Amino acid sequence: MTNHKSQGRNRAQESSSAIERMYITMRHLFNRGFYKPMGVSGDTLREGLLALRPEIYGSVSEEKAELNGLLYVIDRLPFGIEECRFINLTSEEGYKDSHFKAIVPPKRRRNCYRIDEEQMNIEITRGRSEIYDILTHLTFLFIESHKIMNRVVINEEGNVTRDWDKLEKAVSSKKELTKAEREVALTHTANILGRTFKEVSSIYTSFSCAANKERFLHIIYWLGKLAIEETVNDNKRIVTFSPVLRERLGHHIHGEIWANNIKRVLEKLEALDRPIHVISANMHSVMNTLYAPVALKTELKNKTTFDIYELLSDGKNDKLRKKVEKLALQRGMTHIEDHSGANINVQIFDTKKYVDGVYTEFIKDIEDHQKPIIIVMDYAFGEQAYETMDELLKPYVKENDRKHLNVKSVSIMGKAGILEGGKGDIMIPTAHVFEGTADNYPFKNELKKKDLEGNGIDIYDGAMITVLGTSLQNRDILAFFHDSTWSVIGLEMEGAHYQKAIQSASKLRGSISSKVKVRYAYYASDNPLETGSTLASGGLGTTGVKPTYLITEKILEQIFKEV
Repeated sequence: MTNHKSQGRNRAQESSSAIERMYITMRHLFNRGFYKPMGVSGDTLREGLLALRPEIYGSVSEEKAELNGLLYVIDRLPFGIEECRFINLTSEEGYKDSHFKAIVPPKRRRNCYRIDEEQMNIEITRGRSEIYDILTHLTFLFIESHKIMNRVVINEEGNVTRDWDKLEKAVSSKKELTKAEREVALTHTANILGRTFKEVSSIYTSFSCAANKERFLHIIYWLGKLAIEETVNDNKRIVTFSPVLRERLGHHIHGEIWANNIKRVLEKLEALDRPIHVISANMHSVMNTLYAPVALKTELKNKTTFDIYELLSDGKNDKLRKKVEKLALQRGMTHIEDHSGANINVQIFDTKKYVDGVYTEFIKDIEDHQKPIIIVMDYAFGEQAYETMDELLKPYVKENDRKHLNVKSVSIMGKAGILEGGKGDIMIPTAHVFEGTADNYPFKNELKKKDLEGNGIDIYDGAMITVLGTSLQNRDILAFFHDSTWSVIGLEMEGAHYQKAIQSASKLRGSISSKVKVRYAYYASDNPLETGSTLASGGLGTTGVKPTYLITEKILEQIFKEV
């Protein structure tokens, strides 16, 4: 037993060391300005990723291709990136005003621009976490591309297998493939990938999109093609970091613009002196919880509010969502579409205009100037959480006048990986531990386990780890955190960054009251310790609806009861 524990600890230490090496290397390459992912300069990143074998990348260290991991990565990188030899990470440098059309990956809000046939520019506006995220995904992508190359190149002259010729013919076809032609192409692709026909057929449609129904075949072909050119013709792929990005990183440029926009809107609403409650959440649950019971009275007949929340979460019910949004805009909601580059939209709810709602009984006898303002900010990404919250909590400076915001509470809700339990369960953190450092942030969480119990969902409380990147986690590290004296219940990417900003604003700078209340709650999007339950295994579907709204309701209830 002791030997088993010792082995687990050693594997966790090796994995932790690999992550540390990768992050040090990424910073070095960033400062250097460029690197070749499959060249000598990319060795450490490749070796680190293969040593780690992160859960999200499945079989990356095996000969066969990793299909779910590939889909996860492709959804977070710009359309067409597999065709590009040159990938340039830039700051926001004016491309939005050019003829270049912004490409936004379906699962990650970032503007990307296809400069020409060979070059893709990716705008970095969310800090180092975004760079780490992209470089990790690119490392995985290029490892997979060389797996393809190794299975199709026969000799040093670059001669290829029949399977590759057949795939190339299918991809080059100008006409739409018939079912029979597609299945022939998938048969050859399965051989190339070391996967079964059933495996490639079942994932094929997940890659398809309006722009290219045969995108799966297209991606495999281009990954292999560029890897062949790298090996046979020495045409190496290159990742560069623009000089402006290297100069600007860490200066809170986007966060400051973003926060000042919010404060100007608060000033316009004459709300700067009002009690303010900040919530980091999605852009629908607070609005729906406040206004759906009133806007959808007819639809609520013979239905529970959770039935309505599920209907509103269904992509087909746009008409219902518009109905709720229309009422919200009439009764106190202001929507701020973000153009700062932070990619974080904001809703401001002025509760003096909130009438006939579930929570109006708590504020009906309070004077208007004492009724709370609720600021809902969309999810930040990793270190960006510190930048945005730090800037938001600073005083509003205008013409040499400094006005401190009357922030009463900050609530953080979102998705996280769980280490015991399963998808849809809820985690209530008691502290955030920052991975790779000795930093830890214990706090008094206003949300308690008992507040959310009794609703048919398992609730866990304890410390949570703020990881440097979800895509680098492996089972050994997570098992160590869970089983050791840390007793970690889950992992996410923003908690420590938010708490660092809140603590420095309230306890060091005095920007906000030291009595500010904090609430943290997460619902489980995956369990990386369970095979088949990682983020790469697919979304939550309606499983996330109930925990999302249970957390939202409890946060709002506490805000309104404390007025």
